[in-house]
Amino acid sequence: MSDFAIFQTGGKQYRVKVGDTIKVEKLNADGTVEFDQVLMAGDKIGTPFVAGAKVMATVVEQKRADKILVFKKKRRQNYRRTAGHRQYITVLKITEIKG
Repeated sequence: MSDFAIFQTGGKQYRVKVGDTIKVEKLNADGTVEFDQVLMAGDKIGTPFVAGAKVMATVVEQKRADKILVFKKKRRQNYRRTAGHRQYITVLKITEIKG
């Protein structure tokens, strides 16, 4: 069992250890989730992935992130636009790292 791992999901990479709670892009899952695209597990470095390594996680909740505001302006043109966005996210608790 490794003390930490780096895996990728949703086009992003996350460094985790057992017990961590992370927010990732929305996953269509509930219960437990298994990630096999592990880039690094402890002292093992993959090329590009570590063979046989897995990160197990439990879905805590499905929710939306905080709102961000997007503001566009062109000076001296009386042009102003405001838009908001809330990303769908999944909150995960890391339960096990198999490496």
